[in-house]
Amino acid sequence: MTVVLDSSAVLALIFGEPGSKIVEAALKDAAILTVNVSEAIAKLTDRGFESTAAEDAITRLPLLVVSFDLELALLAASFRPVTRRHQFSFADRACLALARRQGCATLTADRAWLKVDLGVAIELIR
Repeated sequence: MTVVLDSSAVLALIFGEPGSKIVEAALKDAAILTVNVSEAIAKLTDRGFESTAAEDAITRLPLLVVSFDLELALLAASFRPVTRRHQFSFADRACLALARRQGCATLTADRAWLKVDLGVAIELIR
């Protein structure tokens, strides 16, 4: 794994939004956290996908899916004081925790991530 995908990056890929080519090029060495899988599926259903179609859209992608464990939970929680005023979601902090633990970059469309330094390389897709 060389990059961790945020839900926004996966959704950009699925919807063919700006930045989708960057995400597509990263897929061969990309991972996603189970928390972000859940978030992406929820957002797809919010946009009208049936549950099964939303699940298929995510699970068919050639991604390493990493389970959220206690170590990641503690690390994500430690990010809360720094990210709170920038309104990072739990899923945002979880994604960043995985990237930090693995020593790799993240791909996201969320510009707010550039406002904090958590020791993670942030690559914007747009």
